[in-house]
Amino acid sequence: MADALYAVSPLDGRYGTRTAPLSPYASEAALMRARVRVEVEYLIALADLEATALELELDERNHLRKLYGSFAEEDAQLVKKLEVEGHEEFEATNHDVKAVEYYIRHNLPEGSEASPWIHFGLTSEDVNNLAHRLLVRDMVTEVMLPTLYGVQDTLAEMAREYRDVPMLARTHGQPATPTTFGKEMAVYAARLGRATGRINAASERLRGKLGGASGTYAAHVAAYPEVDWRAFAERFVEGLGLEFEPLTTQVNPCDDLAALFDAFRGANSVLLDLDLDIWLYVSDRYLGQEAVAGETGSSTMPHKVNPIDFENSEGNLSKANADLAFLGEYVTTSRLQRDLSDSTVKRNIGSAFAHCLIGYTKTRDGLEKVVPNEEVMRDELYVTPEVIGEAVQTILRREGMEDAYEQVKALTRGQSVAIEDFRSLFDQLEVDDETRAQLRALAPETYTGVASELVDALGAEFDA
Repeated sequence: MADALYAVSPLDGRYGTRTAPLSPYASEAALMRARVRVEVEYLIALADLEATALELELDERNHLRKLYGSFAEEDAQLVKKLEVEGHEEFEATNHDVKAVEYYIRHNLPEGSEASPWIHFGLTSEDVNNLAHRLLVRDMVTEVMLPTLYGVQDTLAEMAREYRDVPMLARTHGQPATPTTFGKEMAVYAARLGRATGRINAASERLRGKLGGASGTYAAHVAAYPEVDWRAFAERFVEGLGLEFEPLTTQVNPCDDLAALFDAFRGANSVLLDLDLDIWLYVSDRYLGQEAVAGETGSSTMPHKVNPIDFENSEGNLSKANADLAFLGEYVTTSRLQRDLSDSTVKRNIGSAFAHCLIGYTKTRDGLEKVVPNEEVMRDELYVTPEVIGEAVQTILRREGMEDAYEQVKALTRGQSVAIEDFRSLFDQLEVDDETRAQLRALAPETYTGVASELVDALGAEFDA
């Protein structure tokens, strides 16, 4: 698309097709629609109070709900016009929430008496805090979590497919007790499963407020002191599918959003760890990559098939985590009862999630292109027999040998050894024939413990 070439941000430019699913939740038009929804449902809730003189018949309620249910591009354009230019009898407001109020007034049915009741007793933050949370909640449940579940499923499939493929492990970058490639992918699938659980729980605990300019319901009480406005607010907020926040200043404290951002950072950190490991496995030729026809890996080295998906994911998830940390710290503070600095900051929630989304899709793209190079893995196990040293000294300890560790250390530490060197050691040991046979049967490619069986526990781990 030509417009994408001139976008200021790569989120709407180069990566526009990847971030497009967020537009219904993170765009300016989406925020307008959500504000209209809050204002309309609040107006209807006022009409349901016996104390108020407002009455809304079913036809008018349906008409009002269509204002957000069928909110389209021309409606967003009108709201923006009301804000910056004015329209018909309405002068320019230079206020985005007031423009929404005027939009609803403009679209009331002929003869409606609802106009004075729109935004009755509210402050802009009452509308905004609810609108933002409705958008964030739906963005998480409709886009972000399903995409993460897709990565999780891909990891689980790889874990099960390659559960028995032996692979040299590395601790501190050095050869270590062998594992299986499937078990290593299962570790990441399980970690991601727990991380998505945290995100889901945090999204279900988003909290909304409706307490007026200083969180005291002052205007509401002044107009109708006999109404239990706290109970009204609680019913209204919970009716939107949010938990109720009863104690606030003008500003919702946003601890709930900070918890959600932190949960996303946790998931991102799991995938960053995965990206780095996969990159190293590719570098060690443990993993081969599918070469896509027509693609260029390097502008000068024709042979290159680079792990660019994982590198791209690493960059975007690192940017996302920086943004999420900033958001979590910033939105939980406000000078005294209200300052407006958080307003522009909250408009960047969608950008942080967009970097997350790019990272998730890039990781999954990369995983779908890599295949374990089983021959390379087995060859490296064959030339690294010293990794059975752990098993040897443990068996010898079982047999009561006090210097078992020291004997194996003398044979292997800093030395180049072959399996025959171990067998020579076994022949010299004062052990029974059964133990000697057990020692001689040790081989790097079979010294993987219960790695394969651990993969089979993956389903239970997801349910935990």
